[in-house]
Amino acid sequence: MISGSKSKILYDYMVATVQRIVEISWKRSYGNCVQAPHGVIFLKNFVLGKLLIIVLIVGQARDCGIIFFRLRGVLDQEWVFIDGSYIRVHQNASGARNGCERAIGQSRGGRTTKIHLATDANGLPINFKITGGDVHDSQVAKQLIDTVGEVTYLIADKGYDAEYIRMYAQNKDIIPIIPMRSNSKRSNNEFDKYLYKLRHLVENAFARLKHFRAIATRFDKLARNYQSMIYIACMFIWCKAK
Repeated sequence: MISGSKSKILYDYMVATVQRIVEISWKRSYGNCVQAPHGVIFLKNFVLGKLLIIVLIVGQARDCGIIFFRLRGVLDQEWVFIDGSYIRVHQNASGARNGCERAIGQSRGGRTTKIHLATDANGLPINFKITGGDVHDSQVAKQLIDTVGEVTYLIADKGYDAEYIRMYAQNKDIIPIIPMRSNSKRSNNEFDKYLYKLRHLVENAFARLKHFRAIATRFDKLARNYQSMIYIACMFIWCKAK
């Protein structure tokens, strides 16, 4: 039998050992980072905190998805596909505090969130934005174009048929492959039917994302939490591709 004092010493020793192992492994992977309240990241001497990896996924706006961006491989950005998809919001996702960003909107199907996704020529996610379901695809097009970097062709559906989107892409030396609406009278000399047929790659990416239950139905109250779940799902997709 181990006495109470000896068991307390043994317990303290085990806790200190675990903390030291976590500290060493953390420093090897992520450097001298410390978690402050509400997921803020800043450089400082290591202090053991909670949810160390999650804080790097969520973090501040500038650090959001840092693990995903480091993990993803070489991007084939000759062709980039963009599109949006609705996500049904569960009733448990309501009730967030006022002032917190939620990215939940009211649309025909009820309360929804929309994922605006950009994929490379292999159908692997490059980056994404989330908004309320009442936000049109074309309203987020400029933000997606800014995130994809150097691209040769940008392929999108008729929802992105707007002159300002075409001009914005052309100013970045990107050729937009976007079909005209049926009532449009403008010419569309850049349109390539073969490249447009490959747009199913971004739809396939949405299908893979929605294999994750936490993505297919949103249960998170805050936009940053749901965004972190999407980054985790994108990391799994990249890991399988590798």
